[in-house]
Amino acid sequence: MRNQYEAKRRQWDSQRIQALRHHLGLTQRELADRLGTRQQTISEWETGMYKPRGASATLLSIVAEQADFEYDATASKKPPNP
Repeated sequence: MRNQYEAKRRQWDSQRIQALRHHLGLTQRELADRLGTRQQTISEWETGMYKPRGASATLLSIVAEQADFEYDATASKKPPNP
């Protein structure tokens, strides 16, 4: 299990948030309720309008770890060309 400090450093982008929500089988409203935020906030994260910061990002990481959701903090970077 990752330590608490590593979880706080994770970066969440729109694709990872949506993938986590689908992995959990939750609607935007249900994920919002779990995180203590508004459904509109989840929508804004998933469309890329905003990114979760601070406590919200940490909570996403905790929820992901509890759900055994595998993700790579650098996955959004493009691989080098061959």
